[in-house]
Amino acid sequence: FDIDFCMDKRDRVIEYVAAKYGRDHVSQIITFGTMAAKAVLRDSGRVLGMPYGQVDRIAKLIPMRPLDLSLGDVLGRSEKSRKEPDRVVAEFRELYETDDAVHDLVDLALKLEDLTRNAGKHAGGVVIAPGPLTDYAPLYSEAGGDGVVTQFDKDDVEKVGLVKFDFLGLRTLTIIDWTVKAINERRAKTGEAALDISQLPLDDEAVYALFKRAQTIAVFQFESRGMQGMLKDAKPDRFEDLIALGALYRPGPMDLIPSYCKRKHGSEAIEYPDQRVEPVLRETYGIMVYQEQVMQMAQIVGGYSLGGADLLRRAMGKKKVEEMARHRAIFREGAAKNGVDERMADAVFDTMEKFAGYGFNKSHAAAYALVSYQTAWLKTHYSAEFMAAVLSADMDNTDKVVNLLGEARALGLEVLPPDINSSGYKFRALDPADRATASKTIRYGLGAIKGVGEGAIDNVVQARERSGAFRDLGDFCVRVDAQKINKRTLEALILSGSMDALAKNRASLLAQLPEAMRAAEQLARDALAGQNDMFGSSSPAAAPLELVEVDDWPAERRLAGERDTLGHYLSGHPTDAWRELLARVTTCPVGELGRLYKPQEGRGRY
Repeated sequence: FDIDFCMDKRDRVIEYVAAKYGRDHVSQIITFGTMAAKAVLRDSGRVLGMPYGQVDRIAKLIPMRPLDLSLGDVLGRSEKSRKEPDRVVAEFRELYETDDAVHDLVDLALKLEDLTRNAGKHAGGVVIAPGPLTDYAPLYSEAGGDGVVTQFDKDDVEKVGLVKFDFLGLRTLTIIDWTVKAINERRAKTGEAALDISQLPLDDEAVYALFKRAQTIAVFQFESRGMQGMLKDAKPDRFEDLIALGALYRPGPMDLIPSYCKRKHGSEAIEYPDQRVEPVLRETYGIMVYQEQVMQMAQIVGGYSLGGADLLRRAMGKKKVEEMARHRAIFREGAAKNGVDERMADAVFDTMEKFAGYGFNKSHAAAYALVSYQTAWLKTHYSAEFMAAVLSADMDNTDKVVNLLGEARALGLEVLPPDINSSGYKFRALDPADRATASKTIRYGLGAIKGVGEGAIDNVVQARERSGAFRDLGDFCVRVDAQKINKRTLEALILSGSMDALAKNRASLLAQLPEAMRAAEQLARDALAGQNDMFGSSSPAAAPLELVEVDDWPAERRLAGERDTLGHYLSGHPTDAWRELLARVTTCPVGELGRLYKPQEGRGRY
């Protein structure tokens, strides 16, 4: 069973299950790391005492992909390499055949390849036993580890009859949770009722307009370019469309997307394999999309019970010839009783067999479509809160942050730069002056600055909440904990523009930094030594600092600092000076090329 939870609360779910069913009944599941081709070469070379550089050069001859590439493949010895000659690496094989040291290294590595190297913990797997786990499986605990795991891996756990659950942390659920909390904090200030995300109306025209425009960056399931192209063709206007499109956008059924779109908009006739199954296939325009539809057709045409239809679905998915032949005979017999001749019964069975191989579970597709709709609804009606949550979830990925900032601006949102006196760890939507209107402003999160950790930011926020805004760099250095905020962190805050409010310019801040840190360290030493001032205070006040002011840097250096710490330019761009000239000699910004691109007729769009 796979169950998705908010990333922040997954550990709470595991703790709840352990408390409810008994800690001796619940465990996570072991994983075994094996020695793959590159790793086993490096380990073998280390044991043989070969120079690291030599072994590294040999290992790098093995391509990163495909992931299952083995030493037997690259040498041309395996069955796979005979079927797929491009797995063979000629340079590696030549080195093996001509260099004795390499020959010995590879021979040793071949003996060790695929052996277990280490044990770990399955990312989401949890097993719940009907009695103490020691009655069903051996257990394992790492030295100094917190808790035990089964010594059986995920496959063996199921073989001994235990039920495995995958408790997965889904990032999108965390984004929804953060967004709803931000919305409800604001609603509480205005006396509005809290938003219940589970009670959204599923017929909001503004939400479907967003889907039709394919403005679905950060919308669950529908943010890829292929999905966006599909949405422009499908123009979904009901929840059932979202369910079907999510189920169709996978290898296999993806080929049916053009037909689904044409049938929806009346440019292709809707056909049914048998008129009696029209109620089953009507919502998907005669196209079999879900496993449940295959089962219902088996029941209506072939006379199967629902339990028997599920067995048929499984058999079709496994494609076992003998089992399929047996089910075809059963289907013919049941169809004959329902007045369907053998030729028509075989045609319906063939259609079902084709679709059952990749049919999707509708309940699963519907659950995912609901999450997609919820994210689209939040993006439509609370765009600032939603985009702030999405940016916070992805702030470790610079490329994503850049794209998401562009999307926020496309939604008409203003993104304010990081500010040591108002930013927190995460991005956040700011309350508008008129609280009856939607927020249109996002404050940049300090957590998105490279080299600035959450502990340092928490310390800054606590100091700010205790004594108010920081006046200057000296005041900042005195009030924060120097053990948590070092020179490198301070430099990153300065270069990113987060401390612009504390001095005339960033060049001045960087010039002031050594003296401000020295004064703060001296004050900390005096306090530690118990030195009192003349009035007997045990917390001596810092003497006023002479903070130097210098000329600002050129724009290029200021922007380079932003690039180094934020991963992108925020206050401008190096080409700004030539923007007018570029506008005269170019026809399209690079960022617009994807929007203007039209796929050639006959080539895949999705």
